[in-house]
Amino acid sequence: MESCCIEQFLEGKTIFITGVTGYLAKILTEKILRVQPNVNKLYLLIRAPDSNLAKQRFNNEVIKTDLFGVLREKLGTNLHGFIEDKVFPVVGDIDCDSLGINSELKDEMFREIDIIVNSAATTRFDERYDTAIRTNVLGALHVLNFSKQCSKLMMLLHVSTAYVCGEKEGLILEKPLNYGETLNGSSHLDIDVEQKLVEEALKDLQDRNATEKEVRLAMRILGIERARLHGWPNTYSFTKSMGEMLLGHLKEDLQLIILRPTIILSTYKEPFPGWIEGMRTTDTFIVGYGKGKQKVAMGGRDTITDVIPADMVVNSVIAAMVAHRNPSSRTTVYHISSSRRNQIKIDDFIQNGVDYFKKNPWINERGKPVKVKQFHLLDSMDSLHKYIAIHYMPSLKILKWANFILCRHLQVQQTNLQRRINHAIRLAELYKPYVFFKGIFDDTNAEMLRMATRESNADDTFNFDPTTIQWDKYLKETHIPGLVKYIF
Repeated sequence: MESCCIEQFLEGKTIFITGVTGYLAKILTEKILRVQPNVNKLYLLIRAPDSNLAKQRFNNEVIKTDLFGVLREKLGTNLHGFIEDKVFPVVGDIDCDSLGINSELKDEMFREIDIIVNSAATTRFDERYDTAIRTNVLGALHVLNFSKQCSKLMMLLHVSTAYVCGEKEGLILEKPLNYGETLNGSSHLDIDVEQKLVEEALKDLQDRNATEKEVRLAMRILGIERARLHGWPNTYSFTKSMGEMLLGHLKEDLQLIILRPTIILSTYKEPFPGWIEGMRTTDTFIVGYGKGKQKVAMGGRDTITDVIPADMVVNSVIAAMVAHRNPSSRTTVYHISSSRRNQIKIDDFIQNGVDYFKKNPWINERGKPVKVKQFHLLDSMDSLHKYIAIHYMPSLKILKWANFILCRHLQVQQTNLQRRINHAIRLAELYKPYVFFKGIFDDTNAEMLRMATRESNADDTFNFDPTTIQWDKYLKETHIPGLVKYIF
């Protein structure tokens, strides 16, 4: 980065961000506006029927969140004018050709944009296959085609996931995916074929007058089946992989930066510690346990859970912008992760949650503290089924027998218990690839980026070094209190 200050680089830049109502893009937007008020423009792609509703959605879902509290306090009554001057919500959708942007605005954007950050994605592990392909695969292609028409574009920065690697073991390198290559080596991945399969399946369901519920279930099953056929554990990681492949294969001479974060947690420091939206893999257990609804979790005791705070991911995005400011036709991949340099095992991660709620019980809706129970970490699906057989099935059998007495209350109890059992098994199946993960993410490229950043970042404003995190302190004093405040 030579002597180029990061804030100086952002001055006068026009940046286009997709997925802006999502967790990561909100933090990126806030960070840029806070550290560099002289940024030229932020174009923010938002799904909405018209520009007024796009602005309304941006205000309600982005600006009015607690995340922007620091900026609100800093600017006071000037905030509205500042946002009006710098931020331009754009009506559009990455699922559409030309991102669904009207022609006049599109031409203006083509002339002005310096950097594009694509963080739009559907992140549900078992998303409908048609939805996941439309957003994670074709959406990435639409962003790429748009990027190629921007006359002074410096780079396309695409936010992916480290888990495009599937369930690989050992050291996982920071390298682009090869177009059409599967993870199991037993088949060839043809993205056109995958699209056609979806179209044919939807037509067949339509011909059979399938209900919306039946279509949704069929599409979810198809996604998981296709992912596993080619070696990926779920629809999310599979479609994110296909999106990366298309970008790398069709980018031509465009500079492409692929950021692959691992499991993203709450903010570490900026704009303040502990802000979070939505639950990540490991958080599902902590929330369930703290509410007294769950006392078991799946995971290998020696499994390293690779987690990283959200603001560190955003700092790496901005650092990559600066590091790659010179024209290039290269593709560079960064793992934004912690497993190589500052490991935390899943057992220790969850134990921090157990310790926290024993000392700080959650106060429920009735104003009473929830007493947490003894915690069990199950090391296999067999262990989970045995646990259910011992702890749940006797109660379920009693309730089924008691229903002969025709007691409505017992019928409800039976339904709720069966739902809890099904939910536990479904979560275990979905999270199994992550809670038994045996890989370590190489971050050589990311470390080089950190070294370059340190030279021009004396005040630590753009820190994304996982070795600076004290996990016990961060989890107990920042992340879990953040979950209680924003998620519970």
